[in-house]
Amino acid sequence: MADGAAARAEKALEGARPKVFWLDPDVPGHDVPEPAPTLVGDVHTDLAVVGAGFSGLWTALIAKERDPDRDVVVVEARTAGWAASGRNGGFCAASLTHGYENGLDRWPEEIAELERQGLANLDGIQEAVERHGIDCEFERTGELLVATEPWQAEGFEEAARSMAEHGATAQVWDAERVRREIDSPTYVGALYEPEGVAMVHPAKLAWGLRAACERLGVRFFENSPVRAIRSVPVGLRLETGQGALHAPKVAWGTGAFPGPLRRLKHYLAPVYDYALMTEPLSDEQMASLGWKGRQGVGDAANFFHYYRLTSDNRILWGGYDVVHHYGGKVRPEFDQRPETFQKLSEHFFETFPQLEGLRFTHTWGGVIDTCSRFSGFFGTGYKGRLAYAAGYTGLGVGATRFGAQVMLDRLDGLDTERTRLRMVREKPLPFPPEPVRSLGIELTLRATAAADRNGGRRNLWLRGLDAVGLGFDS
Repeated sequence: MADGAAARAEKALEGARPKVFWLDPDVPGHDVPEPAPTLVGDVHTDLAVVGAGFSGLWTALIAKERDPDRDVVVVEARTAGWAASGRNGGFCAASLTHGYENGLDRWPEEIAELERQGLANLDGIQEAVERHGIDCEFERTGELLVATEPWQAEGFEEAARSMAEHGATAQVWDAERVRREIDSPTYVGALYEPEGVAMVHPAKLAWGLRAACERLGVRFFENSPVRAIRSVPVGLRLETGQGALHAPKVAWGTGAFPGPLRRLKHYLAPVYDYALMTEPLSDEQMASLGWKGRQGVGDAANFFHYYRLTSDNRILWGGYDVVHHYGGKVRPEFDQRPETFQKLSEHFFETFPQLEGLRFTHTWGGVIDTCSRFSGFFGTGYKGRLAYAAGYTGLGVGATRFGAQVMLDRLDGLDTERTRLRMVREKPLPFPPEPVRSLGIELTLRATAAADRNGGRRNLWLRGLDAVGLGFDS
């Protein structure tokens, strides 16, 4: 039986393209923009934005909306949306804290305010998408957290009550109710959050934000990695391979690629996540699932899967494996991992056996900027002339807009409801240096896998990490 499942999973992967689906120019409807010019010579601006992922794109857009006369330049090492912003699952969540429970554990006294600001941030994303005419397949679907083992559902009732006390909305569904919504024999229950998540095509969102910025006068330079930061009398000089960008203020939004901003390396552990994309489902296959609400789905295991429908009824299926390479190495060859794709394919057909015969068209991976508290953190450097945001740990599609506002608030010297948050004022605990860092991550991954096998029971190692505020999550 196991051999048959493995063969079925392997067959479904035959012919899959080792490319990011969202960024694939051969997919109909993917109008990939032409690269911006490389930065050559000396360029001067009022605000330099480093990184053309969601952090940088939202920063540039909001900066121009706040002050249309401000000159803004974005400099990007590759092309807009090339890294995590174009490789993720497209879950645009309201949560600023990597989920309600993580926020409640870390900032209980302000969780209601964090939830309020997070929902307002998601509303702001939807409003900006509509106002700027960004065709990114935005769907406000909500999210289902499904339990596939009884222990995973044990805290759902308490979580729903706690969320209601702090202004959030959640519904607890039993196995019958969740299977009426999406039919899988693995489901034993679910927690449904109807308001807090939207589905997007992440690359189209990145390309649309770039186009909106350009219409407002933002200048872009791509294929221009920043190699060094120099203090100069009038601000900062950002040196690239063929030129330099000069600005009195700099917003740094490079995710898992800290580059010359060395202070970030203590707080970030790059980890790889992987995903598959199916071919479009037929009407009959869709009917066998239900899924009329088109919700995003994640399961409640520690090593969890996330999945969602695209606009043409493909299923993106990702997660589970978390891979960290010694020293935090990030390399192009790590983007493909056949053993993980095989495992994901097997899990897919365990979840949806009625889809036997469906094929995967794309396989890919990408690196996540993980930090020890799982949620974004913020800071300044160079006497307040540079602001940064990083560490979103896979939930940055929505939270990066909030982080962009924090960076601009700080660069502009503003006291706002965002900058007053303890979550914004505090830093996560740094990761230890190598080799302790990689050893600790490996021990944590093994202990977390054991917890999933043992009814969620956390061993002494995991309880110790919980006690000091360190952790690891996919």
